[in-house]
Amino acid sequence: MQLPPRVILAADHAGFPLKETLKAFLIEQGVDVMDIGTFSQDPVDYPQIVRQGCAAVLEEGVPGIVLGGSGNGEAMTANKVRGIRCALVYSDETAQLARAHNNANVMSLGGRLTKPEDAKRFTQIFLTTDFEGGRHEKRVDDLE
Repeated sequence: MQLPPRVILAADHAGFPLKETLKAFLIEQGVDVMDIGTFSQDPVDYPQIVRQGCAAVLEEGVPGIVLGGSGNGEAMTANKVRGIRCALVYSDETAQLARAHNNANVMSLGGRLTKPEDAKRFTQIFLTTDFEGGRHEKRVDDLE
């Protein structure tokens, strides 16, 4: 599967450096990146930025990536937005299963815990894995 034409990125100050790395990586791959922010390492509160990122995911109908220090708070915030299925990703397998089994439309990464090369690989896996449907469809539907 190919990368999507557009991806939404949203991060707090702790996720900012990794967001910038992924932004450059995606642009290099020909992906249009909608960067919701933040745009520096100045401290900000993540919930508002994550909610704005999730709103863009739903409006644009494209996947998103949210980033923070651990990615936990960002995932929790994202999953409170109706229509968002966000997975905290920390391995190749969690990136793949988030899409294949859970039809996640947002991936959360910990900027302080994820090496840039790993983040690029997780992003590639997440964005190019299809939802398997089948037995997983009923479970995903039940989330809504």
